[in-house]
Amino acid sequence: MREYALTFVIAAAVTYLLVPLVRKFAIRIGATPPVRDRDVHTEPIPRLGGLAIYGGFAAALLISAQLPHLQNVFVADTWLGLLLAGGLITVIGIIDDRWGMDALSKLAGQVVAAGILVANGVQLLWLPLPGTQLSLGPWLGAMVSILLIVVTINAVNFADGLDGLAAGIVGISSLAFFAYYYVVAVEQGFVRQSYPAMIAIILAGTCAGFLFHNFHPARVFMGDTGSMLLGLLLTSITITVTGQFDANTAREEFNSGGLVVFLPIALPLLVIALPLADLVLAVLRRTLAGKSPFAPDRGHLHHRLLDMGHSHMRAVLLMYLWAGIVAFAAVSLSVFDSPVIVLTVTALVATCAVGLIALPRLRRRGLLPWDRKDRVKTGAGHDSPSDA
Repeated sequence: MREYALTFVIAAAVTYLLVPLVRKFAIRIGATPPVRDRDVHTEPIPRLGGLAIYGGFAAALLISAQLPHLQNVFVADTWLGLLLAGGLITVIGIIDDRWGMDALSKLAGQVVAAGILVANGVQLLWLPLPGTQLSLGPWLGAMVSILLIVVTINAVNFADGLDGLAAGIVGISSLAFFAYYYVVAVEQGFVRQSYPAMIAIILAGTCAGFLFHNFHPARVFMGDTGSMLLGLLLTSITITVTGQFDANTAREEFNSGGLVVFLPIALPLLVIALPLADLVLAVLRRTLAGKSPFAPDRGHLHHRLLDMGHSHMRAVLLMYLWAGIVAFAAVSLSVFDSPVIVLTVTALVATCAVGLIALPRLRRRGLLPWDRKDRVKTGAGHDSPSDA
């Protein structure tokens, strides 16, 4: 556990220290686009923050290879494939953030990066199904893996609409993955030093280091350079965790009735459910309006939260809250034999979250009891014309 903690600190520290340098570089090469109509910030902000995220990730990964226990994880070329794929997606992001890139070219680059991961062993071998498992052949497994990687990349990209939003959601998801695998490893006697746990804690560290500069008010944006990289790394954890368990034996050994088997696939989809839904609705909205599915607009979920009356920071924190509720509720259900308690606590927290979301609208309509009392007191304190 100490080496995991050290790896987290290295990833966070290197990312944090690289961001100011990357910011200066972005300003120097002109990667500071003007404010658009759909943007929520009012002044031009430098992009390319993802370059610092990649630097922090690469540094933590290479240093962890020298640690006594974690170096046992580097027995395959998976880590090299992740560095190469991450480097390619970072270069594509830099080009897009500085000079722009059409959607099809960017999609082709994402597919190539996903292919590099798959070629280096990051591939789904089977899919969990109710009561059984579906074994995937090499070709079908590769195609499903590439599809999952590309979809997650674009879902995280869609979530990058407010200061700190994408980094926070991915960081929460990574911590949930790490907690999931580590608790299961301790409970079942698995090897605690593993590739997915290491990548998860490194990814959480890079997100933490970047948030110091990216939380509202942001001094730098990650841009497509960062959002696509985060999606790529997040999916690599999903795929590699899935391969850690045999579905049939896990159903017999775990008290959760097999939920632990489904969680690696379900967790990232659950955590980014809101961005995924936003992605689907955006495509439908633009298509029905006769526009390109890739045409930008101001109809995303974070825009709606702002329009409801939430501040920038509160909207981001609400999205964090939902991601945390979903992620850690799923992890708790999979590893603890107390579903009633977990579901009860989750329902209470979710109810509070719904109330917080509706708060500005209720306040505008005067439906909050304390607002009504204030109005009554204010009205009673004024002299009426007859008293004058």
